[in-house]
Amino acid sequence: MANGLPGRLGTVRMEGELPHRDDIPVVFDELDYQLACQAYLWALPLVSYAQWKKQHYEVFGATGSDLVHYVSYRDRLGLITANATTPYILNFFDLAESGPLVIELPAGPTAGGVSDFWQREIAAMGEMGPDRGEGARYLIVPPGGGTTEVDGYRVLHSTGTNIMFGFRTLDPDPDRSQALVDAVRIYPYARREDPPQTRLVSPGGRAWSGDQPRGLEYWVRLHEIYQREIVDDRDRFYLAMLKQLGIEKGKPFAPDERLTRILTDGAAAGELMAQANTFAKRFAGSRYWPDREWDLVLPLDNSAQRGTNYDELLERASWFYEAVSFSEAMKSQTPGLGQAYLGTYTGADGEWLDGSRTYTLHVPAQVPAKLFWSVTVYDSQTRCLIDNEQQRGDRGSRDRDLRVNEDGSVDLVFGPSAPGSGETNWIETIPGRHWFSYTRFYGPLEPYFDRTWKLGDITPT
Repeated sequence: MANGLPGRLGTVRMEGELPHRDDIPVVFDELDYQLACQAYLWALPLVSYAQWKKQHYEVFGATGSDLVHYVSYRDRLGLITANATTPYILNFFDLAESGPLVIELPAGPTAGGVSDFWQREIAAMGEMGPDRGEGARYLIVPPGGGTTEVDGYRVLHSTGTNIMFGFRTLDPDPDRSQALVDAVRIYPYARREDPPQTRLVSPGGRAWSGDQPRGLEYWVRLHEIYQREIVDDRDRFYLAMLKQLGIEKGKPFAPDERLTRILTDGAAAGELMAQANTFAKRFAGSRYWPDREWDLVLPLDNSAQRGTNYDELLERASWFYEAVSFSEAMKSQTPGLGQAYLGTYTGADGEWLDGSRTYTLHVPAQVPAKLFWSVTVYDSQTRCLIDNEQQRGDRGSRDRDLRVNEDGSVDLVFGPSAPGSGETNWIETIPGRHWFSYTRFYGPLEPYFDRTWKLGDITPT
């Protein structure tokens, strides 16, 4: 007789208290499927960076001596929840190939840092880093490198073999901003006497995708990066799951028909879980104002991804499904420094934001941001900037043509057609696709922290 359990297990025949011998494969299929779902969520930050690096090296032609410079809107269309206001300069490096790596960061208004491929921040750099915007020469040492002090360098110990170095310039003047970019140097310490030129590579309008691949390709990417990365003790149980799924260090990934089916189904279900975990956050304290739909998009407590008595598995999965990189500066608690991020995935009516409908957002006067603020629209499927005909996905205080009300407030419009008032405060959405929005505060001020300033909801008209 069937045992009444849900899903595949409901088809298992029982012999008393034990499953029928012929139905044991059904039980193992379900076990491996559940392992795949959990491994999908666990691996999101690692696969995300591995995919992004692959795009840099294979699509843009970057090497370990280069930085990729994202400037235009089209450059950033493959970058998960990119800021459309400031340029990005970054690349990925394998310390097993380069050895200790030197980063020369010039003095000036920059925000950035170095992280491992689990997207744990190794160190902030620039205004929120130890150089405080005064510039420095950093030396990134691989795990087990042992070096603690080197004259003339700030030594950083990497928590992984693969790293990402990236930064943004915060100077609104384009010439000064470009001068900062041009002054950055990155090269192996072994070549410090004759360092290679640091080349700036442009995406050049090429189509690319930095979001995690779907289906079997997700596991292909995970297998690839696993071969070139160290293992933390906290991950050993997950590595046991990967072994059962045919992913082992030093062995080829060659799933048979059964495992291919399970991995494909597991990636699809894992992404569905990631979407719910991201777009309907159930973490305590996520809702920023109790009577608004805006959430704190960063549920992680710290860059180590460690909570009290546990590691932040679901918090990490939430953030790194919808975004890339983490810095303590993103959760600044110091008025006037760092950034703050709020996100909304539903309108004031509690329904998913729909590209075929028109909405308005009221931004009250005196936005608590020392540097600037912006509101950005992202495609829910890709989590990237909306690829609209307008080729513009944000509006904010840096837009010189922004129409401001007499009282200093701003009303933004989102929808598939330009409003009668014109395009100035309008962001075009795409019918048939859902979207979500971030509001960013650069240099958040006290009225943001004490919540006395309150942003309106995105309201259907």
